[in-house]
Amino acid sequence: MTASTPNPRVTLALVVLVALLIGANFTALKFALDHTTPLLLAGLRTVVGGTFLLGFVTLVRGERIPTDRAMLGKIFVVSLAITTISSGLLVFGVSRVSAGVASLLSSTMPLFTALLVLLLMGTRPTRLGGLGLVVGFFGTAVLAWPSLSGETTAVGIVALAVSALAWAFGTVFMQWRDFSDVSPVMIVAVQLPMSAAVLIPIALIVEGVDDTDWSMGLFVPLAYAAIPANAVTFALMATIVKRAAATQAAATAYLIPISGVFFGWLIRDERLGTAELVGGVLVVAGVYLLVTANARAKMAASGPRWSEPDAVSAQTSNPCRSSMVSSR
Repeated sequence: MTASTPNPRVTLALVVLVALLIGANFTALKFALDHTTPLLLAGLRTVVGGTFLLGFVTLVRGERIPTDRAMLGKIFVVSLAITTISSGLLVFGVSRVSAGVASLLSSTMPLFTALLVLLLMGTRPTRLGGLGLVVGFFGTAVLAWPSLSGETTAVGIVALAVSALAWAFGTVFMQWRDFSDVSPVMIVAVQLPMSAAVLIPIALIVEGVDDTDWSMGLFVPLAYAAIPANAVTFALMATIVKRAAATQAAATAYLIPISGVFFGWLIRDERLGTAELVGGVLVVAGVYLLVTANARAKMAASGPRWSEPDAVSAQTSNPCRSSMVSSR
């Protein structure tokens, strides 16, 4: 191994670390929701995460905030889809279902991305990718079916599914439009304050602050959800995409739901029923087939980047399912 060759063990460690950080995010949100309301929590995440990431990008990396109106308009569309609608519905969904089920449903984002690309752009997945779509969506139905009998959990299931769909739309939009003049980190850093400007006023009008306990019980999980599970994972995912093979980077897409279920069991003693367990396995298997097929296609030929939804999921997740990823 030469000095310029990335150490595969380090790359694997980064992939696992990202999966663990994002997977634990669902449990952190559950703890935070014990002290506040869903929309306000989603808004506070964007305020804390956006402040941290914008400071990092401008002060540490020395990047300038974009001022071009056309670029800001495109970033605003992405912010509405990913860090406003998707993030808001994600937190709302987590308030209605277990952290494990939420992480499994959120992992369907790559499936929705491929489906939207097929419907809107006419680009068909490979046979393996198509099989992944069928298996993944069948698993989603199996996973959600037991919860649909209760009104509260059914609303949470629908919210999480729409959250994944909104995130997928933002991902596809970023393939339609040119964002090459702005770094991915800066895109997320600008997205978050834009989302805060939408989410916070809505939360104050709809929910108010009477049900919020401004204590460490809120601040600690909020800080985790906004920074380690958001801004930090975005930076780590960007590093992984640079140093890893496409199949390695894709691994985060199906490791995150496994991590989410694990932390829900470990910390909150959550248990999955038989249908939820079977459905979850099918969802993970479907995502695995899809992202593996896409990664292979990317390595075999230069194709449109839609075929690697996992790389954008960093936009997720991040985080910033926040965004990069939200992070999710």
